Amino acid sequence: MLQDKDTTGSFSGGWTEPRATAVVVLQDGTVLEGFGIGAVGEATGEVCFNTAMTGYQEILTDPSYAGQIVTFTFPHIGNVGTNEEDIESVNAASASGVRGTIMAAAVTDPSNWRATRHLDAWLKARDIVGITGIDTRALTAFIREKGMPNAVIAHDPEGRFDLDALKARAAALPSMDGLDLVPLVTSAQRFEWDETPWSLGQGYGRRTEAKHHVVAIDYGVKRNILRLLARAGCKVTVVPATATAEDVLALKPDGVFLSNGPGDPAATGEYAVPVIRKVLEEKIPTFGICLGHQMLSLAVGGKTKKMHQGHHGANHPVKDKTTGKVEITSMNHGFAVDPETLPQNAVETHVSLFDGSNCGIALTDRPAFSVQYHPEASPGPRDSHYLFDRFVKMIEENKAHRQA
Repeated sequence: MLQDKDTTGSFSGGWTEPRATAVVVLQDGTVLEGFGIGAVGEATGEVCFNTAMTGYQEILTDPSYAGQIVTFTFPHIGNVGTNEEDIESVNAASASGVRGTIMAAAVTDPSNWRATRHLDAWLKARDIVGITGIDTRALTAFIREKGMPNAVIAHDPEGRFDLDALKARAAALPSMDGLDLVPLVTSAQRFEWDETPWSLGQGYGRRTEAKHHVVAIDYGVKRNILRLLARAGCKVTVVPATATAEDVLALKPDGVFLSNGPGDPAATGEYAVPVIRKVLEEKIPTFGICLGHQMLSLAVGGKTKKMHQGHHGANHPVKDKTTGKVEITSMNHGFAVDPETLPQNAVETHVSLFDGSNCGIALTDRPAFSVQYHPEASPGPRDSHYLFDRFVKMIEENKAHRQA
């Protein structure tokens, strides 16, 4: 920052560097300085990067990001502000799962007709610590080379940081391996859902008639998943992740949905897998997304593994091996199913064209399938909406078979 000229015409103070009001301290001791935004204080988490160019509000309210600090590779974050409609966590008033956010450019005033609040005020209200002024390209390259590090993100308007203490705290953080984070984001009680997707000039709609009853097990479900189930003509009953098989079956579902969610799937599977196995034994049509895909895979004997950098973005190409179609998908996961561990009755249906990792399975002896990515398109793209129709068709065929 250049100081004012004095009476002689020369600069009185020369150049001064602006004071850093936020820092990110990685587990290896690397310190990134920038400017604070959002909540004041400290937060900890695993640092990942997201390559989506739109949908930052949906990303920051996705429960699957619990325990993580999201780095946006797209530089212009916050330019369309925030609103009350683009929240993806079911409980709009609850704290976001994401711990913090890292951005490149300073956040400008919102320029969008739907905006109701500046991103800074919105982050403060949701207790999310943010930092701007970071070279997110360099941080992304770091993650691609060394993997997703744990970190402490801190914001102090006075710029006072005990870096030694922050380094020690970052170094001592536990790995995501073995962490069950679903209890942080699952619903506390059962409820029904009838809201349908948003449309211009009308907002969100309401389902009127229901042909099928779907029980959604909430490991951290996103709103738009429930909206698309409702639009497909389903009565949707959402139950907590702790619901027992007896709880689920007592609702007499035509289909069961296994939702997305955060953390290590093997840890969540300790209590989720027995429930899913009972559902499969009853041959109830089952559809899983993201963590739900991993839960289904674990339930049939597969295993999951931690990924080096994970998949986070809205531009991931996936091939549907059953049709040969390639779709651009939205992804958010740091663990993946190991296809080598899947039993013979679990056929790989989808595969990532980035790295060949497993992105979907279907069972040959049960009406069940799942995908690793997010077909609900929030944020987009919408290439994969067909999977909800595939689920409904499976329900209808199962009904017809039982009635025959």
